[in-house]
Amino acid sequence: MAWVESLQKAIDFMEDHLLEDMTMEKIAQQANSSQFHFQRTFSILTDITVGEYVRRRRLTLAAQDLIRTNEKIIDLALKYGYDSPEAFSKAFRRQHGITPTDARKNMGKLKSYNRLVIQVSLKGAEPMQYKIVEKESFQVVGVKESFSWENGENLIGIPKMWEKVHQEGIVDTLVKVNDASLKGILGVCHAPLSNGKINYWVAAASESDVPNGFENLTIPASKWSVFEVHGAMPDAMQNAWKKIHSEWFPSSGYVHAGTPDLEVYTDDNPYSPDCYSEIWIPVK
Repeated sequence: MAWVESLQKAIDFMEDHLLEDMTMEKIAQQANSSQFHFQRTFSILTDITVGEYVRRRRLTLAAQDLIRTNEKIIDLALKYGYDSPEAFSKAFRRQHGITPTDARKNMGKLKSYNRLVIQVSLKGAEPMQYKIVEKESFQVVGVKESFSWENGENLIGIPKMWEKVHQEGIVDTLVKVNDASLKGILGVCHAPLSNGKINYWVAAASESDVPNGFENLTIPASKWSVFEVHGAMPDAMQNAWKKIHSEWFPSSGYVHAGTPDLEVYTDDNPYSPDCYSEIWIPVK
């Protein structure tokens, strides 16, 4: 359970430094994790980004200060990281639905986001089907786009990317060049980049020449934990990721190897409850 304890340590660090400037690097260090993998794990387990969690907590505490103290709104704005009363008021209203002035007058309801405590289910009532696979390095060909993980840009951008590659016939081309041992269309998460973003690929394993307009990426030799995913997209895939991070990793003894993850999509109907797909995670 050291993995869970490390994650909680990072959350406690955020709580202890809510009124300070925190870098993602320092937060991730508390969990003995890379910035990318900490942000990804946090988002999967909580359904919000690290940045959104910090914003919600700060504005929750700001609301309490408005009610309990006589601090000026301009001082509270600076205290909670806002450059101006206008920026503070806008963020405050977005979360609470009322202005700071109204909150001070007890005019309306406030929304409180409490301190987060990670609780992991290890009951194992629903078993996970997985296998460990050793695989040599291989090439994938496809198209890629860059997304920010920190602000949840990926949650919007990646689904749009999938729509685009289907509409433009890119997936049809990938099906034709998928001549390697790993069959299926791949979602490849390759991170992190120097600018803090990730590269996400829609690709296929291929030993053929790279088609015009496509790029290639070498997936390194790895030990993979391969999970079966059953059910309609996208819920089945999202639920599987959450279960892997909340149940399997804490009890498995494995940690992420830091190389690209793969989502493997078969030619099954993605909207069918019988759809079969896989998640490949490099482990050590």
